Amino acid sequence: MKKAKEFYLTCRDGEKLEQTTITSSFLAAEYCRNFYFEDLEIYESFFLLMLNPSNVVIGWAKIAQGGVSTAVVDPKIIAKFAIDSLCTNVILCHNHPSGNTKPSEADKSLTRRIKEGLLLFDIKTLDHIILTKNSYFSFSDEDLI
Repeated sequence: MKKAKEFYLTCRDGEKLEQTTITSSFLAAEYCRNFYFEDLEIYESFFLLMLNPSNVVIGWAKIAQGGVSTAVVDPKIIAKFAIDSLCTNVILCHNHPSGNTKPSEADKSLTRRIKEGLLLFDIKTLDHIILTKNSYFSFSDEDLI
């Protein structure tokens, strides 16, 4: 089995991503943009960033890809990747192809469930970023996490 650090630090085109320290929602959003291309405005995709205690990205995983308005996200899969990577912090990220950054009630509920579940393993959910082509929304910045 490959280590998360080696396996997950490449983006879709195979280029290696830097082990960036995430210190703000802006940096998290910009880092997550590496996972999207023309599909940012076509269908929803959900990603997980795994970070060490210093908030350095040690890996990432694509959790789900859906349709134009939803993606089915299983919190067990998120927990599996987080535990396997031995991360201490995570950042959730998904896009809204509609261009609307406002989180849905389903987005809020899912975020709460993931946060509560990961806390059982001492893994902190730092943020949930919603990306659009020209903007982003941060649950952390809006005190929703």
